[in-house]
Amino acid sequence: MPRLLPLCVAVLACLGLSLSAAERPNILMIVSDDHAWFDYGFMGSKAVSTPHLDKLAAESRLFPRGYVTNSLCGPSLASMLTGRHVHRHGLTGNDPFIPVSADAAAGAKGAAKAAAAKQKSAAFLDGRAQMIKRFQESPILPRILGEQGYVSLQTGKWWMGPYQTGGFTEGMTKGGRHGDEGLDIGRKTLAPLTDFISRSKKAGKPFFVWYAPMMPHDPHTPPERLLAKYRDKSPTPQAAKYHAMVEWFDETIGEIRAHLEKEGLTRDTIIVYVADNGWIPRTDKPIVDFERSKQSPFDGGVRTPIFVSWPGHIKPAVMAEAASAVDIMPTLLKLVGAPVPAGGDGLDLLDDAALKARPFVAGQNSTHDLLDLARPAASLRYRWLVAGDLKLIVSSGLKTGGKQHGSYDAIEPPRLFDLKADPYELRDLAAERPDDVKRLLGQLDGWWDGR
Repeated sequence: MPRLLPLCVAVLACLGLSLSAAERPNILMIVSDDHAWFDYGFMGSKAVSTPHLDKLAAESRLFPRGYVTNSLCGPSLASMLTGRHVHRHGLTGNDPFIPVSADAAAGAKGAAKAAAAKQKSAAFLDGRAQMIKRFQESPILPRILGEQGYVSLQTGKWWMGPYQTGGFTEGMTKGGRHGDEGLDIGRKTLAPLTDFISRSKKAGKPFFVWYAPMMPHDPHTPPERLLAKYRDKSPTPQAAKYHAMVEWFDETIGEIRAHLEKEGLTRDTIIVYVADNGWIPRTDKPIVDFERSKQSPFDGGVRTPIFVSWPGHIKPAVMAEAASAVDIMPTLLKLVGAPVPAGGDGLDLLDDAALKARPFVAGQNSTHDLLDLARPAASLRYRWLVAGDLKLIVSSGLKTGGKQHGSYDAIEPPRLFDLKADPYELRDLAAERPDDVKRLLGQLDGWWDGR
């Protein structure tokens, strides 16, 4: 039966028993980086080819309407690992805010030098240390799995110092703010990951792999063989490079799955997929459209497909309910028979009743640099909520970037969208449906306790 082992795990838990480490399934967690929700074949894209993700999604319990908690990578990844919303784990930004003088940052070269100098400053390093300390106060997925006999590997994006801070037993990142040597995964090599899988199998240890390559994240430097496919197909040169990066990322997933199959581990491995935030290329220059995707409250920034696969145990299905990145931690822990920490914000994605009963999913957007570690509201720019087909976006008035970082402007009026009729959020219905705005704002205020 497809749900037999998960059911056995639940029965054992009720009896106060658990699976031995050798009986537990492996976990591969795939986290795409700066990837729009619509840029997948299985999501209907005609612009990009993702055959390996399409196949995996078809074999999974798929939530096309998944959401991250923040459209900025550091806070978003922290929520996946802790099962908590951003205002609860406290990491609202990628870096601590350290002012840089306008003179030092003048011009592109000046800005790059100022940023490099800032990141080496004592104030910045102390701020990073405080952020890491705060992160470790939350329950962290690989640390919990380690207590259950798992070995684990960190690769790719990692903001919280060296890999050991997350409880990983092995890793690529030595302590750089972005991931340092970990960012080689996918782009340059898959050997650290595939070697780890083979060694874990030989040792008879269940494993957890964090595969979070900086793909399709810029720099968009795809192989020429892939870029050639998109030069005439994509609307702009920057879009062509981004689309080719998406396919390159897809290819790496195919390679990893082929290695699992070679090792005979396909049916013993849970795979979960999510993207950290969205990305829509600008049409006039090779950067992101910050107004509609990354760092924005729109679906172009916060929506992602989320899916979970475990052949023979999880029945493939396409789910209508919305899912959240905070659901990943409790889902995985329940699947492997591990205790789920109290006080988390997520649901088990295999619990149909709980999914149907949840009234909404919500999240926030914040400044790139964290303004006050003790007060999440200090960095808050937007809150948003998705309830059924409706989405509410509420502004705090906080600006971000340059001289205005941390200053306030007039608060924008709430915006309301019908995502079924208007998936790209082009028609604001707030003025036409004030009762819905009032109702959803009450729910959003009840959820938010960031102060």
